[in-house]
Amino acid sequence: MKIVVIGSGNVATHFARALHKAGNNILQIYSRNINSAQVLASQLNAEYTDQLSEISDNADLYIFAITDDALYELVTQTSSKSGICVHASGAVPMEVMKPLSQKIGVIYSPQTFVKYLEMNYSELPFCLEASSGDVLQQLKDLISPVSKKIYDINSEQRRKLHLAAVFANNFANALNAVAQDISESADVPFEILYPIIALTAEKATLGDLWQLQTGPAVRGDEKTIAKHKKMLANNEELLGLYTLITNMIQKHCSN
Repeated sequence: MKIVVIGSGNVATHFARALHKAGNNILQIYSRNINSAQVLASQLNAEYTDQLSEISDNADLYIFAITDDALYELVTQTSSKSGICVHASGAVPMEVMKPLSQKIGVIYSPQTFVKYLEMNYSELPFCLEASSGDVLQQLKDLISPVSKKIYDINSEQRRKLHLAAVFANNFANALNAVAQDISESADVPFEILYPIIALTAEKATLGDLWQLQTGPAVRGDEKTIAKHKKMLANNEELLGLYTLITNMIQKHCSN
């Protein structure tokens, strides 16, 4: 399939690499950042541009892998296409693509993408939505050589899945970053916590997570909780966060 990728960030980079590796022809990379577009295009033997008017009209598929705010804007500025037009967002309805084509869809993967980190694409889940059964089948045929983990998910389901992913990934990473800050403030190697972080991630695949919750909040160790709060007394933000999460755990695990 001949593909144009709109975007050159983390998601665009990995989608383009995965589809190229699966034997597709990445015709062109568009990005407002011409240097970023050139770097990605050079990896795929593709053309590149930072001009919307220069986006090819000869592709079978156009993948908009850009930020949500930029997506709304770019759709109104891009000329209509005869090929399938999809976006890669977890939070944006499929119908946003309607001004571009009669054949529209979504290719969304709930994963954290970083350009310089290698990925096993066969392990990625891909959530697909399309304007017709024919378009959906074409998207499945496109993705199946990349990964067999394909799910039919509508816009409402995808919106909630994206929210879940924010909690599971973005918020969890932020909390680990806080743990790293606390460790470093005590001159303690953060690597000591690597095993517990890894086991917590593994535990997330085992079943009812509220039943697997551990720690002072579950045990009712009020003296320990009080000591922790005292340690955070000079950081109102973290004290509020600690109190909020502790109360939430106690509420869910008291039944």
